[in-house]
Amino acid sequence: MTKAEMTAALLAAKKKKKLTWEALAAKVGMSPVWTTSACLGQNSAPADVAIKIAKALGLTADIAEALTEFPMKGDTKAVPTDPVLYRFHEINLVYGETIKALIAEKFGDGIMSAIDFSMHIDRVEDPKGDRVKITMCGKFLPYKTW
Repeated sequence: MTKAEMTAALLAAKKKKKLTWEALAAKVGMSPVWTTSACLGQNSAPADVAIKIAKALGLTADIAEALTEFPMKGDTKAVPTDPVLYRFHEINLVYGETIKALIAEKFGDGIMSAIDFSMHIDRVEDPKGDRVKITMCGKFLPYKTW
């Protein structure tokens, strides 16, 4: 089973069960961001978590097995056309060098890990229109010299 087939099955089962990503994540004891990413094929799940996800959605062992497979992360090369994804691309285009410069100034020459990483997405009520609050926390990894 491919990751695309797995994702299609997971999305169909999630819709049929009328579960939110947060509800599914709570059932399996993982964060909503990580659970969503694994179900969309961008992370591999430990076997025990994969089984919990499949069971929570009433799916078979082949889905659980596909969840454990290592993904090809971020396998698209094109500029995204979905408005939400495009805005993140735009944020990176406009603020990416600023983020890099400020990280370098505060930490030195290196990167923020997307492996030793967590992210939370929250809704913040505001009289001018609700806000999306995204908190990303990644370990700093300095570049080595040798």
